[in-house]
Amino acid sequence: MFNKTLMAATIGALMAGTAALPAAAQDDDINTLRMAYDADPVSLDIHEQLSGGILQLSHMTFDPLVRWTQDLEFEPRLASDWEQVDDTTLRMTLREGVSFHSGNTLTAEDVVWTVDRLKRSSDFKAIFEPIDKVTAVDEQTVEFQTEKPYPLLLNLATYIFPMDSEFYTGTDDDGDPKDEIVKNGNSYASKHLSGTGPFTVTEHQPGNRMEFERNPNYWDDDSPGNVDRIVLTPISENATRVAALLSGDVDFIAPVPPNDLERVREDEDANLVTMSGTRIILFHMNQERVEAFQDPKVRKAFTYAINQEGIADRLMKGFATPAAQFSPEGYAGHVPDLEIRHDMEKAQELMAEAGYEDGFEITMMAPNNRYVNDAKIAQAVSAMLARINVDVDLKTLPKAQYWGEYDDRAADMMMIGWHSDTEDSANFHQYLTECPDTETGGGQYNAGNYCNPELDELVREANLEIDQEKRAEMLQEVEQTLYDEAAFVPLHWQDLAWASASHIEIEPILNVMNFPYLGDLVINDE
Repeated sequence: MFNKTLMAATIGALMAGTAALPAAAQDDDINTLRMAYDADPVSLDIHEQLSGGILQLSHMTFDPLVRWTQDLEFEPRLASDWEQVDDTTLRMTLREGVSFHSGNTLTAEDVVWTVDRLKRSSDFKAIFEPIDKVTAVDEQTVEFQTEKPYPLLLNLATYIFPMDSEFYTGTDDDGDPKDEIVKNGNSYASKHLSGTGPFTVTEHQPGNRMEFERNPNYWDDDSPGNVDRIVLTPISENATRVAALLSGDVDFIAPVPPNDLERVREDEDANLVTMSGTRIILFHMNQERVEAFQDPKVRKAFTYAINQEGIADRLMKGFATPAAQFSPEGYAGHVPDLEIRHDMEKAQELMAEAGYEDGFEITMMAPNNRYVNDAKIAQAVSAMLARINVDVDLKTLPKAQYWGEYDDRAADMMMIGWHSDTEDSANFHQYLTECPDTETGGGQYNAGNYCNPELDELVREANLEIDQEKRAEMLQEVEQTLYDEAAFVPLHWQDLAWASASHIEIEPILNVMNFPYLGDLVINDE
């Protein structure tokens, strides 16, 4: 039997040295949501990093032009309607009467300014490369133009959160541009925020606490949301986060670790929601740091040495789907015939054929609070590689510290998880295996430095192909080639799980992208 009183007392000890959990709201007229995520956003600049945490923040404090529904359809948001003028032009009409937190009015010029800034962001520029020109036709109308037909313009619009161009124009007290994008550093935009979204940021203590208040001038009068205040406390420890929910100290947590799914499901005061995921978890093998990784036989040996099914079964408790490719079932590039290839004897044979029967030493890095059981998975992979005589020096880091090391490619093997930003197969390759190019932003997260120019060209051609059947065939060829060349080590697609107090209606606001639409969240009377 789970003792809630005892667990509540235990939380204090578990949280020693970190921030205390938020106290319940004192005003009965205010609906306060007390949230616990595994980490908080690394910055208030929504163009600084392309990550789940930043995109969750974007949906809380900004609004996209359009957004995905739970059925993966397009829902109008700041764009009230749109039309495809011709093969290379999309025209959007903006809602009237929308204001930013600063009080400035949203216009088409803000959209133009935002896209121009996105194209300067090292993380986002590859996504927006197809957009050649953005024009403000009038105050409420904006046109997007591409040089060639591009089938994913509406997909891109889900990542355009118009920014307050007047608010972010000029210089700060130090004389630095307010619109400057500083990766893993301090900037005006990383500490100040003016969006159109349902919540404003009232306090941000990085790694400790964030507070939000309802935007009194929010444009969406049809939103059912009744949350007045949000207190977000990052709790990286899985057991502590679950205990905080079950003891009543927080109202909403994510993610719920596989080991605790049944315990949460059986608690009469808790509400558990799970979904099949599309986020691929993988390891890169850095071919510039390790000469052996330039040999496809060695890379294949690593994929054969790692038991994805064992990881999914034992570490993830079945809460993951073993993967042999980027694209999950249902994506255009998914190849049904690609099989998991765990075979330790085959792995040892390949190492011997490549001249590495005695193995070699490598370094490995992984986060310890970004993906479900990420540190444990890295430890298991290290142990599996030892069976082909690979000695792994493993280092795990909190998410906030890990991304700086990842950007620096600081280890020979590095873990990353990726959910396709456009809900499309091409996005995986563009960011994770395309030849790294700082000019275009291609391969921004390619920590393996894998490079196949012919494959890059095939993806570019696919992104111009309007015939969806032909496009799928091209993307499937990409997946097959990446598999044949063992460009990376796929592990699994991570499932999703959230939990809340029973009086919090979280299911309607959740989606497979893991961007909860908290502006629409309803808190019922207990």
